[in-house]
Amino acid sequence: MTNTAVPAPTHPTAQPPAPPTPAHRHTWLLLLLGTGTMLLAVGGRWDIAAAAWIFPVLLLRFTRLSRAWSGALWIWLAHLGAAVFWVQESAIGFNAVVLAGALALAAVQTLPFLADRLLAHRLRPAPAALVFPAGVAAAEFLITLVSPFGTAYGSLAVTQHADLPLLQVVAVTGPWGIGFLIGYVASTVNRVWDRPSWRDGLVCTAVLLSVLLAGGARLAFFPPQGTTVRIAGVSPARTVTERLQTTLDRFAGGQGGVAAAPAAAVRPAMSAVEDDLLASTRREAAAGAKIVIWPENAVRTQESQEPAAIAARAEARRSGIYLEIGVRVFSTTAPAYGRDEALLIDPRGTVLWTYQKAHPIPGSERYTPGDGHVPVVRTPYGRLADVICYDADFPALMRTRADIMLVPAHDWKEYGGAHTDKAALAAVEGGYSLIRQDEEGVSAAYDDRGRVLATADYFATGPTGRQTMVAYVPVRGGTTVYDRVGDAFAWLCLAALAALTVTALVRPRR
Repeated sequence: MTNTAVPAPTHPTAQPPAPPTPAHRHTWLLLLLGTGTMLLAVGGRWDIAAAAWIFPVLLLRFTRLSRAWSGALWIWLAHLGAAVFWVQESAIGFNAVVLAGALALAAVQTLPFLADRLLAHRLRPAPAALVFPAGVAAAEFLITLVSPFGTAYGSLAVTQHADLPLLQVVAVTGPWGIGFLIGYVASTVNRVWDRPSWRDGLVCTAVLLSVLLAGGARLAFFPPQGTTVRIAGVSPARTVTERLQTTLDRFAGGQGGVAAAPAAAVRPAMSAVEDDLLASTRREAAAGAKIVIWPENAVRTQESQEPAAIAARAEARRSGIYLEIGVRVFSTTAPAYGRDEALLIDPRGTVLWTYQKAHPIPGSERYTPGDGHVPVVRTPYGRLADVICYDADFPALMRTRADIMLVPAHDWKEYGGAHTDKAALAAVEGGYSLIRQDEEGVSAAYDDRGRVLATADYFATGPTGRQTMVAYVPVRGGTTVYDRVGDAFAWLCLAALAALTVTALVRPRR
């Protein structure tokens, strides 16, 4: 009798075959399509909201069909390409700081994909589905926590600024909640792609519908309460600003050279800009505005001439208005050679605050940063607060108990519109109305639900460039969950990711 060998039974926890390398044409196509779609979801002027939901699905599929570290390298290169595209799309000067930032941000954005590839197959289905969304939210939070770029780049939430029902979730979770939802959809679609399951799709659909219905209910049943105040934003005419810039360009040495120039050589052009702003302010005050805001760097002055340059105090007193002005001070003191300030003047002509910009743009602005203390003052029109331009890209700084947030800004044509769109998130997160007066960009006023109350495009005002925006703004804001608990959701995602990592490491491979 011949003995027949019987194969040993396969242990249920035996390691599965190594996943295929990305050699198949369709796998590379996933990478190509995912990268191309991501270019339309980088927080720039060519964003398409749907692209932010599509590209993570494709890139996550690519990593799951790839070897862990080679796949991560390709994902890093894809994110690096997207960062470079955003820099070019937004006409940002490419320098060493920007390059270093792009390399580092791409690495952080790769981590959720790598975590999913290394951990998900070691976990049960329910916790496995949370690895990627928790990783996305955690990565976005870390970017704002440790980098000088805030949410200017790397936040998926900013791509959804026009979806008001969805946007309401940031009043609870901060911007990290939208990144989590986008990651959860990508994770669920990939799981259904691997193993069709109506249950997984149903749970994901229920979560999304709950968020959208809750946001829609907040918009429909809890509108802003109380009276409104007329607020006007004014920018100087293009003719006087161009004349001033021509004057300043004559002096070598940048800001230090302007600070050391004879006052008689620069003061007339500087005064012409301020006189133009004062005339616009008188016009808007006569029309009923109670608060007028000028853009960032509206008034430019040498440090020695700063007290005399603030003629706006007399105008605020004469017109009986609250007047916020942006001031660029040229100083001979190295290395900053100047300050970027905002002043609020009350109807008596008293300067209520002098706020200094806390976050100069990395690699572009050399101002000495301020202390980051956001000023707040009570007025008959609610609590007024103030930050300057790029400061509004930092959610922690914007968590301020206020009713109306004033944001003087100064952008440029290629980026002004996209930058102002992002400000809608800060209004919803903080529960206040937000007025962003942007010279050489798009100005806008938002209520505390992110609704656009008014808008004005500096480059659509004709040859004069005389930009004026008028909005009736609620004088009473509200307190949000995010304002009270801060970044608790983001920290929870970090903790969940850590717990899932430990669980995966102690659990045998499935």
